[in-house]
Amino acid sequence: MEAFLISTGIVALAEVGDKTQLLAFVLAARYRGAAVPIILGILVATLVNHAFAAIIGAWLAAVVPAEVLRWVLGLSFIGMGIWVLIPDKLEEKDTQFPRLGVFGVTLVAFFLAEMGDKTQVATAALAAQYSAFVPVVMGTTLGMMIANVPAVFMGERLTTPAIVKVVHAVAAVLFVLLGVAALTGLDAYFGF
Repeated sequence: MEAFLISTGIVALAEVGDKTQLLAFVLAARYRGAAVPIILGILVATLVNHAFAAIIGAWLAAVVPAEVLRWVLGLSFIGMGIWVLIPDKLEEKDTQFPRLGVFGVTLVAFFLAEMGDKTQVATAALAAQYSAFVPVVMGTTLGMMIANVPAVFMGERLTTPAIVKVVHAVAAVLFVLLGVAALTGLDAYFGF
């Protein structure tokens, strides 16, 4: 349950202001009244993308020695904390997939936008940290949905630059704390 809850919280916070949340805003504006296919596209793309990331994370946990993995995870989480503070930008080409329909456009655009994105990297790191594939994928997917479904319904009115900065700061602190805990061995002491 802990892996699920931490994965949900980390990704929900990291996703605020992320390019995939910006993509949700753009798709909602472009396809007004098509919230359900947009949300379903986000869900399917996220499940597939994060399952792939978690497989990589679990594989790394199995093949990398524990001491090396501790350092890789610790530094990765600290790096994620810094990365969260860098604002994302969405390019127009990220939403150009003619003849796929709203669901297809959302599925392809979200899957591609998420490749190598901070939430995908976080998913791999969390899967390696917890060795809990299903709770991590479900948690990170729920975190994506928590951040993106309101974006589909509320559009740009939902977030202001000030709110995004505060949420990014909180996410950065959480990532850095996870990194420090992994590097110092406190993650085992606190159960994460």
